[in-house]
Amino acid sequence: MRTICGTFSSLADTVFAGSLINSYPEVFKPPVPIWKNPSRNFSSSLHRSKSQQNTRGVSEDSYAYHHARQRRAANVTRKAELRGQRAAALGDPIRGITTPFVESLGSLVSSEATTTDEALANTTTTSSIDKPPPSPASAADEDQLNYYFTRPEFEESLEYSRILSQPLISTERERADPAREAEEARVHEMGHKTASEAISRIVSLANANNKERTRANVQRIIDTFGRHNTDTYFKPKAPSLQSTYSTLTEQKPTPRAGPDTGSSEVQIGILTAKIRVLADRYEGANRNDKVNKRNLRLLLHRRQKLLKYMHKKERGSQRWTHMIDQLGLTEATWKGQIAVK
Repeated sequence: MRTICGTFSSLADTVFAGSLINSYPEVFKPPVPIWKNPSRNFSSSLHRSKSQQNTRGVSEDSYAYHHARQRRAANVTRKAELRGQRAAALGDPIRGITTPFVESLGSLVSSEATTTDEALANTTTTSSIDKPPPSPASAADEDQLNYYFTRPEFEESLEYSRILSQPLISTERERADPAREAEEARVHEMGHKTASEAISRIVSLANANNKERTRANVQRIIDTFGRHNTDTYFKPKAPSLQSTYSTLTEQKPTPRAGPDTGSSEVQIGILTAKIRVLADRYEGANRNDKVNKRNLRLLLHRRQKLLKYMHKKERGSQRWTHMIDQLGLTEATWKGQIAVK
Protein backbone atom coordinates (compact mmCIF):
# COMPACT_ATOMS: atom_id res chain seq x y z
CA MET A 1 0.00 0.00 0.00
CA ARG A 2 2.89 2.36 0.86
CA THR A 3 4.61 1.63 -2.46
CA ILE A 4 1.48 2.45 -4.42
CA CYS A 5 1.01 5.71 -2.51
CA GLY A 6 4.66 6.74 -3.12
CA THR A 7 4.35 6.08 -6.82
CA PHE A 8 1.22 8.23 -7.08
CA SER A 9 2.89 11.10 -5.20
CA SER A 10 5.95 11.14 -7.51
CA LEU A 11 3.70 11.16 -10.54
CA ALA A 12 1.81 14.09 -9.13
CA ASP A 13 5.04 16.07 -8.63
CA THR A 14 6.13 15.36 -12.17
CA VAL A 15 2.79 16.53 -13.59
CA PHE A 16 2.90 19.69 -11.48
CA ALA A 17 6.46 20.53 -12.61
CA GLY A 18 5.50 20.02 -16.23
CA SER A 19 2.57 22.34 -15.94
CA LEU A 20 4.78 25.06 -14.44
CA ILE A 21 7.35 24.79 -17.31
CA ASN A 22 4.58 25.00 -19.89
CA SER A 23 3.05 28.03 -18.17
CA TYR A 24 6.35 30.00 -17.80
CA PRO A 25 8.76 28.94 -20.63
CA GLU A 26 10.97 32.06 -20.31
CA VAL A 27 11.79 31.32 -16.66
CA PHE A 28 12.49 27.62 -17.00
CA LYS A 29 14.45 27.83 -20.31
CA PRO A 30 17.54 25.50 -20.13
CA PRO A 31 21.02 27.07 -20.73
CA VAL A 32 22.58 26.70 -24.17
CA PRO A 33 26.02 24.91 -24.20
CA ILE A 34 29.03 27.03 -25.20
CA TRP A 35 29.87 24.81 -28.14
CA LYS A 36 26.41 25.48 -29.60
CA ASN A 37 26.58 29.27 -29.14
CA PRO A 38 27.97 30.82 -32.38
CA SER A 39 28.24 34.34 -30.92
CA ARG A 40 30.94 33.36 -28.40
CA ASN A 41 34.60 32.70 -29.36
CA PHE A 42 36.83 30.22 -27.60
CA SER A 43 39.43 32.94 -26.89
CA SER A 44 38.49 35.63 -24.44
CA SER A 45 40.89 38.16 -26.09
CA LEU A 46 39.87 40.34 -28.99
CA HIS A 47 40.77 38.83 -32.39
CA ARG A 48 42.85 41.00 -34.74
CA SER A 49 43.64 40.35 -38.37
CA LYS A 50 47.18 40.56 -39.80
CA SER A 51 46.50 43.88 -41.46
CA GLN A 52 45.29 45.32 -38.15
CA GLN A 53 48.33 43.93 -36.31
CA ASN A 54 50.79 45.39 -38.85
CA THR A 55 49.21 48.83 -38.74
CA ARG A 56 49.01 48.91 -34.97
CA GLY A 57 50.56 52.11 -33.67
CA VAL A 58 50.83 53.83 -37.06
CA SER A 59 48.06 56.23 -36.26
CA GLU A 60 49.67 57.01 -32.90
CA ASP A 61 53.15 58.01 -34.26
CA SER A 62 53.62 57.48 -37.99
CA TYR A 63 57.12 59.03 -38.09
CA ALA A 64 58.53 56.75 -35.37
CA TYR A 65 56.99 53.68 -37.01
CA HIS A 66 58.52 54.33 -40.46
CA HIS A 67 61.85 55.37 -38.89
CA ALA A 68 62.03 52.02 -37.05
CA ARG A 69 61.32 50.12 -40.28
CA GLN A 70 64.15 51.99 -42.05
CA ARG A 71 66.58 51.18 -39.24
CA ARG A 72 65.64 47.52 -39.42
CA ALA A 73 66.11 47.40 -43.20
CA ALA A 74 69.51 49.10 -42.85
CA ASN A 75 70.59 46.58 -40.20
CA VAL A 76 69.55 43.63 -42.37
CA THR A 77 71.49 45.04 -45.34
CA ARG A 78 74.58 45.65 -43.20
CA LYS A 79 74.45 42.11 -41.81
CA ALA A 80 74.35 40.70 -45.35
CA GLU A 81 77.37 42.81 -46.35
CA LEU A 82 79.38 41.72 -43.31
CA ARG A 83 78.47 38.09 -43.95
CA GLY A 84 79.74 38.38 -47.53
CA GLN A 85 82.96 40.10 -46.41
CA ARG A 86 83.67 37.37 -43.86
CA ALA A 87 83.06 34.66 -46.45
CA ALA A 88 85.38 36.42 -48.92
CA ALA A 89 88.07 36.81 -46.24
CA LEU A 90 87.95 33.10 -45.44
CA GLY A 91 88.45 32.21 -49.11
CA ASP A 92 87.73 29.03 -51.03
CA PRO A 93 87.93 25.94 -48.75
CA ILE A 94 88.84 23.68 -51.68
CA ARG A 95 91.32 25.62 -53.83
CA GLY A 96 92.32 28.54 -51.64
CA ILE A 97 94.32 31.26 -53.43
CA THR A 98 96.07 30.55 -56.72
CA THR A 99 99.84 31.01 -56.42
CA PRO A 100 102.67 30.46 -58.95
CA PHE A 101 103.71 27.26 -57.16
CA VAL A 102 100.16 25.88 -57.25
CA GLU A 103 99.82 26.77 -60.94
CA SER A 104 103.06 24.93 -61.70
CA LEU A 105 101.59 21.77 -60.13
CA GLY A 106 98.95 21.69 -62.85
CA SER A 107 101.10 22.60 -65.84
CA LEU A 108 104.72 21.51 -65.17
CA VAL A 109 105.51 23.09 -68.56
CA SER A 110 106.94 26.50 -69.32
CA SER A 111 104.48 28.87 -71.00
CA GLU A 112 107.08 29.84 -73.60
CA ALA A 113 107.62 26.23 -74.63
CA THR A 114 103.92 25.35 -74.99
CA THR A 115 102.46 25.48 -78.47
CA THR A 116 98.72 25.73 -79.01
CA ASP A 117 96.79 23.09 -80.89
CA GLU A 118 95.82 25.59 -83.61
CA ALA A 119 99.47 26.41 -84.32
CA LEU A 120 100.28 22.70 -84.57
CA ALA A 121 97.34 22.13 -86.92
CA ASN A 122 98.43 24.95 -89.23
CA THR A 123 102.03 23.72 -89.36
CA THR A 124 102.86 21.14 -92.02
CA THR A 125 105.15 18.39 -90.79
CA THR A 126 107.62 16.74 -93.16
CA SER A 127 109.75 13.62 -92.82
CA SER A 128 112.90 15.39 -93.98
CA ILE A 129 115.79 15.47 -91.54
CA ASP A 130 116.54 19.07 -92.55
CA LYS A 131 113.41 20.33 -90.78
CA PRO A 132 112.40 18.55 -87.54
CA PRO A 133 108.66 18.58 -86.69
CA PRO A 134 107.49 21.13 -84.09
CA SER A 135 107.21 20.03 -80.48
CA PRO A 136 104.11 20.70 -78.37
CA ALA A 137 106.26 21.10 -75.27
CA SER A 138 110.02 21.17 -75.37
CA ALA A 139 111.56 19.15 -72.56
CA ALA A 140 114.60 21.43 -72.58
CA ASP A 141 112.56 24.11 -70.79
CA GLU A 142 111.08 21.76 -68.18
CA ASP A 143 112.46 21.16 -64.73
CA GLN A 144 110.74 17.80 -64.23
CA LEU A 145 111.05 14.85 -66.60
CA ASN A 146 109.21 11.58 -66.85
CA TYR A 147 110.58 8.10 -66.05
CA TYR A 148 112.61 9.44 -63.09
CA PHE A 149 114.99 11.35 -65.36
CA THR A 150 116.85 14.41 -64.15
CA ARG A 151 117.98 17.28 -66.36
CA PRO A 152 121.76 16.63 -66.02
CA GLU A 153 121.35 12.92 -66.72
CA PHE A 154 119.22 13.62 -69.78
CA GLU A 155 121.68 16.13 -71.26
CA GLU A 156 124.62 13.83 -70.57
CA SER A 157 122.89 10.89 -72.28
CA LEU A 158 122.08 12.96 -75.37
CA GLU A 159 125.67 14.15 -75.66
CA TYR A 160 127.02 10.63 -75.24
CA SER A 161 124.69 9.30 -77.97
CA ARG A 162 125.79 12.09 -80.30
CA ILE A 163 129.44 11.15 -79.85
CA LEU A 164 128.75 7.44 -80.43
CA SER A 165 126.74 8.02 -83.61
CA GLN A 166 128.94 10.60 -85.31
CA PRO A 167 130.66 9.47 -88.55
CA LEU A 168 134.26 8.34 -88.40
CA ILE A 169 136.95 10.51 -89.92
CA SER A 170 139.31 8.74 -92.28
CA THR A 171 142.91 8.52 -91.12
CA GLU A 172 144.20 8.56 -94.69
CA ARG A 173 143.75 12.21 -95.44
CA GLU A 174 145.19 11.91 -98.97
CA ARG A 175 142.27 9.73 -100.12
CA ALA A 176 139.61 11.53 -98.02
CA ASP A 177 136.87 13.59 -99.62
CA PRO A 178 136.26 16.78 -97.58
CA ALA A 179 132.95 17.55 -99.29
CA ARG A 180 131.59 14.08 -98.53
CA GLU A 181 132.72 14.29 -94.89
CA ALA A 182 131.05 17.70 -94.50
CA GLU A 183 127.81 16.34 -95.95
CA GLU A 184 127.90 13.32 -93.61
CA ALA A 185 128.51 15.61 -90.62
CA ARG A 186 125.59 17.82 -91.63
CA VAL A 187 123.24 14.85 -92.05
CA HIS A 188 124.39 13.43 -88.71
CA GLU A 189 123.80 16.74 -86.94
CA MET A 190 120.26 17.07 -88.29
CA GLY A 191 119.51 13.44 -87.48
CA HIS A 192 120.73 13.99 -83.93
CA LYS A 193 118.46 17.00 -83.57
CA THR A 194 115.47 14.97 -84.77
CA ALA A 195 116.28 12.09 -82.43
CA SER A 196 116.80 14.46 -79.50
CA GLU A 197 113.43 16.07 -80.18
CA ALA A 198 111.73 12.65 -80.30
CA ILE A 199 113.32 11.54 -77.03
CA SER A 200 112.41 14.89 -75.46
CA ARG A 201 108.77 14.27 -76.31
CA ILE A 202 108.94 10.80 -74.78
CA VAL A 203 110.34 12.01 -71.44
CA SER A 204 108.22 15.17 -71.38
CA LEU A 205 105.59 15.37 -68.67
CA ALA A 206 103.30 17.17 -71.11
CA ASN A 207 102.78 13.81 -72.82
CA ALA A 208 102.65 11.79 -69.59
CA ASN A 209 99.56 10.46 -67.88
CA ASN A 210 98.04 11.81 -64.70
CA LYS A 211 99.79 9.23 -62.52
CA GLU A 212 103.26 10.30 -63.67
CA ARG A 213 102.41 13.97 -63.24
CA THR A 214 101.23 13.33 -59.69
CA ARG A 215 104.46 11.49 -58.94
CA ALA A 216 106.50 14.42 -60.24
CA ASN A 217 104.41 16.85 -58.18
CA VAL A 218 104.95 14.77 -55.05
CA GLN A 219 108.69 14.83 -55.61
CA ARG A 220 108.66 18.61 -56.05
CA ILE A 221 106.63 19.05 -52.88
CA ILE A 222 109.05 16.86 -50.92
CA ASP A 223 112.00 18.91 -52.17
CA THR A 224 110.21 22.20 -51.40
CA PHE A 225 108.70 21.51 -47.96
CA GLY A 226 110.80 18.60 -46.69
CA ARG A 227 112.60 19.33 -43.45
CA HIS A 228 115.80 17.76 -44.75
CA ASN A 229 116.06 20.95 -46.86
CA THR A 230 114.13 23.55 -44.84
CA ASP A 231 116.07 22.90 -41.63
CA THR A 232 119.15 24.39 -43.25
CA TYR A 233 117.64 27.88 -43.71
CA PHE A 234 114.64 28.04 -41.33
CA LYS A 235 115.13 29.09 -37.74
CA PRO A 236 114.52 26.28 -35.24
CA LYS A 237 111.37 26.33 -33.18
CA ALA A 238 111.66 27.98 -29.76
CA PRO A 239 111.90 25.43 -26.91
CA SER A 240 108.73 24.89 -24.92
CA LEU A 241 108.53 25.94 -21.27
CA GLN A 242 109.06 22.89 -19.07
CA SER A 243 107.95 22.58 -15.50
CA THR A 244 110.53 23.16 -12.81
CA TYR A 245 109.60 19.81 -11.29
CA SER A 246 110.13 17.95 -14.57
CA THR A 247 112.81 15.29 -14.52
CA LEU A 248 112.93 14.74 -18.29
CA THR A 249 116.40 14.76 -19.78
CA GLU A 250 117.15 16.43 -23.08
CA GLN A 251 117.16 13.90 -25.95
CA LYS A 252 119.14 14.30 -29.14
CA PRO A 253 117.09 14.21 -32.35
CA THR A 254 117.30 11.06 -34.41
CA PRO A 255 119.23 11.64 -37.66
CA ARG A 256 117.21 11.34 -40.85
CA ALA A 257 117.72 8.29 -43.02
CA GLY A 258 116.48 9.98 -46.20
CA PRO A 259 114.22 12.71 -47.56
CA ASP A 260 111.44 13.96 -45.30
CA THR A 261 108.14 12.51 -46.52
CA GLY A 262 106.07 12.37 -43.33
CA SER A 263 106.08 15.87 -41.85
CA SER A 264 102.80 17.78 -41.68
CA GLU A 265 103.72 20.39 -44.30
CA VAL A 266 104.78 17.72 -46.83
CA GLN A 267 101.56 15.76 -46.34
CA ILE A 268 99.50 18.95 -46.64
CA GLY A 269 101.26 19.81 -49.92
CA ILE A 270 100.66 16.32 -51.35
CA LEU A 271 96.98 16.44 -50.34
CA THR A 272 96.65 19.88 -51.95
CA ALA A 273 97.99 18.54 -55.27
CA LYS A 274 95.57 15.59 -55.17
CA ILE A 275 92.66 17.85 -54.19
CA ARG A 276 93.27 20.08 -57.21
CA VAL A 277 93.21 17.06 -59.53
CA LEU A 278 89.93 15.78 -58.08
CA ALA A 279 88.39 19.27 -58.04
CA ASP A 280 89.20 19.78 -61.73
CA ARG A 281 87.70 16.39 -62.54
CA TYR A 282 84.57 16.99 -60.43
CA GLU A 283 83.70 20.30 -62.09
CA GLY A 284 81.80 20.62 -65.35
CA ALA A 285 80.23 17.52 -66.83
CA ASN A 286 81.28 15.26 -63.92
CA ARG A 287 79.11 16.90 -61.26
CA ASN A 288 77.23 13.64 -60.71
CA ASP A 289 80.36 11.59 -60.02
CA LYS A 290 79.57 10.48 -56.48
CA VAL A 291 82.76 8.45 -56.03
CA ASN A 292 85.09 11.36 -56.78
CA LYS A 293 82.90 13.64 -54.67
CA ARG A 294 83.34 11.33 -51.69
CA ASN A 295 87.10 11.02 -52.29
CA LEU A 296 87.37 14.82 -52.55
CA ARG A 297 85.52 15.25 -49.26
CA LEU A 298 87.79 12.73 -47.52
CA LEU A 299 90.94 14.48 -48.74
CA LEU A 300 89.60 17.89 -47.70
CA HIS A 301 88.83 16.71 -44.17
CA ARG A 302 92.19 14.96 -43.86
CA ARG A 303 93.98 18.14 -44.89
CA GLN A 304 91.81 20.14 -42.48
CA LYS A 305 92.94 17.96 -39.56
CA LEU A 306 96.60 18.34 -40.49
CA LEU A 307 96.22 22.11 -40.88
CA LYS A 308 94.58 22.39 -37.46
CA TYR A 309 97.47 20.46 -35.92
CA MET A 310 100.02 22.51 -37.83
CA HIS A 311 98.26 25.75 -36.84
CA LYS A 312 98.40 24.68 -33.19
CA LYS A 313 102.07 23.66 -33.21
CA GLU A 314 103.76 25.92 -35.79
CA ARG A 315 101.57 29.02 -35.89
CA GLY A 316 103.62 32.13 -36.63
CA SER A 317 106.82 30.23 -37.46
CA GLN A 318 108.70 30.48 -40.73
CA ARG A 319 107.70 26.95 -41.61
CA TRP A 320 103.98 27.82 -41.29
CA THR A 321 104.18 31.08 -43.25
CA HIS A 322 106.25 29.45 -46.01
CA MET A 323 103.69 26.66 -46.44
CA ILE A 324 100.72 29.06 -46.46
CA ASP A 325 102.36 31.44 -48.96
CA GLN A 326 103.44 28.71 -51.36
CA LEU A 327 100.22 26.65 -51.34
CA GLY A 328 97.83 29.63 -51.09
CA LEU A 329 95.84 28.16 -48.19
CA THR A 330 93.28 30.37 -46.44
CA GLU A 331 91.49 30.12 -43.10
CA ALA A 332 88.53 28.42 -44.77
CA THR A 333 90.69 25.32 -45.37
CA TRP A 334 90.99 24.58 -41.64
CA LYS A 335 88.24 26.65 -39.95
CA GLY A 336 84.55 25.85 -39.92
CA GLN A 337 82.72 23.20 -41.87
CA ILE A 338 83.78 22.24 -45.39
CA ALA A 339 80.94 21.22 -47.69
CA VAL A 340 81.34 19.95 -51.25
CA LYS A 341 78.29 21.01 -53.26
